[in-house]
Amino acid sequence: MYKRILRPLLFQIDPEKVHHLTFDLVRFFFKIPGISLLFKLLYRVKDKRLERKVFGITFPNPVGLAAGFDKDARLFNELSCMGFGFVEIGTLTPKPQPGNDKPRLFRLREDEAIINRMGFNNEGVEAAVARLKNRKEKVIIGGNIGKNKVTSNEDAVKDYEYSFEVLFDYVDYFVVNVSSPNTPNLRALQDKEPLTQLLRTLKERNFKKSSPKPILLKIAPDLTNEQLDDVISILKDVKIEGIIATNTTISRSGLKTDQAVLDQIGTLGGLSGKPLHKRSVEVVEYLVQKSGNAFPVIAVGGIHSAEDAMEMFRAGAALVQLYTGFIYEGPALVSAINKKLLKEK
Repeated sequence: MYKRILRPLLFQIDPEKVHHLTFDLVRFFFKIPGISLLFKLLYRVKDKRLERKVFGITFPNPVGLAAGFDKDARLFNELSCMGFGFVEIGTLTPKPQPGNDKPRLFRLREDEAIINRMGFNNEGVEAAVARLKNRKEKVIIGGNIGKNKVTSNEDAVKDYEYSFEVLFDYVDYFVVNVSSPNTPNLRALQDKEPLTQLLRTLKERNFKKSSPKPILLKIAPDLTNEQLDDVISILKDVKIEGIIATNTTISRSGLKTDQAVLDQIGTLGGLSGKPLHKRSVEVVEYLVQKSGNAFPVIAVGGIHSAEDAMEMFRAGAALVQLYTGFIYEGPALVSAINKKLLKEK
């Protein structure tokens, strides 16, 4: 029903407007008695064989929702009813910020892809915490954190520390986002020295807690093998619990979309969706093999089918996340992946 009826209608509307409209509609319908149960029956696959224990957390199934969809923790209760094993909120910053100028979200239908240059638009970490206090569903929540646009790279660590402290009691794991292409100079924090300092600072804060939370690093797909080697070295040295591979790409190679359309959109922004899949698989496989499977990898990037997810698992991923595939395929994709996993077993 989603692909045949709802998606064609929704795709007639501006992507950012339809995102907010969808949120409003989902919240409205989930207030109707029995709707949450109906979604659980349709999309939630419950089976002990799907459980995964990763960095100390037992996930009911290995299919999660990536950060960027529910930035401000507005819909995590409803999304958990759609079969996800975990939901990652954010990216959150200490202060609210509007993000980049509109238009900043574009569909590439021929490629089943999206270009976004949102720029960490969010209401701030404290607004998200106010909503997380109303967690109704038993869903695992990840907190994806970044720096404000106005914060210099020299002071970036303070932003990550602030969000870490505010979110700590309300999420199950953290993700350090230094790989978005939409905040000026943010990706420079992936360089060895600043990244080591940032992760070590957060690790020290975490260590002082009575019950530390897993800290993961989210990286770009555009890193060279030498840069990936640096990431592996840093994770082993600082003892960060895991990695998310990958964020959006700045590459536009191999797209089916007409070049005139791409020129109109412009070169800024990160590409997600099907064209990213091959590179994401390569990065996951490289990290797992080169590190000797030293840390869990959560795979994200171009997963539009159950077979796409299986490629990630075969490459060594412990868990997978959806974003653009969820927008193009709908919630049936979540159950399809879980059913495929059970069949493969």
